[in-house]
Amino acid sequence: PHTRSESSSPMCAESVATVGSAYAARQEICEMGRRIYARAFVAANDGNISARLGPDRVLCTPTGVSKGFLKEDMLAICDMDGAQVSGPMKISSEIRMHLEAYKLRGDIAAVVHAHPPTATGFAVAGLDLTECVLPEVVVLLGGIPLAPYGTPGGPDIFTPMRDLVEKYDAVLMANHGAVTLGKSVQEAHFKMETVEHFARIALVARQLGSTNTLSGPHVEELIDLRSRFGITGPSCSRSETGDGTADLVDQITKQVVERLHGSSA
Repeated sequence: PHTRSESSSPMCAESVATVGSAYAARQEICEMGRRIYARAFVAANDGNISARLGPDRVLCTPTGVSKGFLKEDMLAICDMDGAQVSGPMKISSEIRMHLEAYKLRGDIAAVVHAHPPTATGFAVAGLDLTECVLPEVVVLLGGIPLAPYGTPGGPDIFTPMRDLVEKYDAVLMANHGAVTLGKSVQEAHFKMETVEHFARIALVARQLGSTNTLSGPHVEELIDLRSRFGITGPSCSRSETGDGTADLVDQITKQVVERLHGSSA
């Protein structure tokens, strides 16, 4: 469709973050597409990437194309209502998830959605990644919560995520994947890399049988760093494991103690 031009974006009284140059944004989306494909964060034609060009213009990846083989002239532009205004190929139905994130967060200019295997494994298992374990994750993301399931491509995909996206720059999507937000496409991509990196480390720690969380004073220091860097949003959790492990251990311990008392009576 070619109904309106790229430069016809209406002005908006409310200031929102944008990526700036549409030309540079096209290059960056294609490059980040190659990276998420090379890192196996997506398979086949999975995933989507977008960048906000203006108050009512979003540059996005088309449907039916592998992110590893994107070309700049394949990308499409839509308005904030999801109507495609330019581009030779149809936009992804999941663009609505991106648009809702932009409407909710005026401070972001890019969204990356992918299916990184380890992080998605946590999402499928119903586990979040909110423990205070790695300093870099605490400072950069605070935590990575898990949103309830929403049907991909449907109008309700964003509803279960809304409250979390408002506060966090990285969110796991139950039985689906992950979404990350940033002030640039590269920043959003780097956050996706951090999500998967953290998930791999968390998985190994679980396999080894122990996850040591950072102490309260150490977490407070990292939260102070977040403030100094101008990063807002909730921080990680020290008291909740997110997987019910502590409760399960307590239950097993209680049962063992009761049986020991019973056998000695």
